Amino acid sequence: MDELTRLKHKLGRELAQTERSAMQHCRREAGRLRGGRAADAMFAIAAHAEAQWPRLEALRVRRQPKGFRLGSLVGRTFSLLRFAIADRLIDLERSYRATLLGVHHGVGVVRLLAEVALRDNDHRLHGFCEEWLATRRPLIEEAEASLAWFAERPQRALRSGLRLGLERG
Repeated sequence: MDELTRLKHKLGRELAQTERSAMQHCRREAGRLRGGRAADAMFAIAAHAEAQWPRLEALRVRRQPKGFRLGSLVGRTFSLLRFAIADRLIDLERSYRATLLGVHHGVGVVRLLAEVALRDNDHRLHGFCEEWLATRRPLIEEAEASLAWFAERPQRALRSGLRLGLERG
């Protein structure tokens, strides 16, 4: 297997991880926020990731079934650890920004994957990447614009996941 193909497979596994993370973390962030512009923005990113998952699986699984499943498993493991530990200790606004960092990571992966697919004459994968970017970027911009929600609610922004859970319980 040549280096370009190896890079494409590595990026495919990484994309599986980041999309799994986007589905779980964005939905979780939206739930913690309980409505409003910031929650809606996170739900929209999660919905896009969920809608694209079958297409991504169709593109990647045929070529690297074990690698894709491994990437998906790694993504689920990291998400579980984040949920079990980190999200309970950090405040709402930091968790939101951390989720945005992960979403931005996915954009970088897809941009590079699009370039690799182009050089490898993989037009289906390149098209997927271009469509993904065209839809996901505006969703991320809305999530970034929604950071104002935290400035309008500083008391709520500073609450940790554990504190919110105790208040609800």
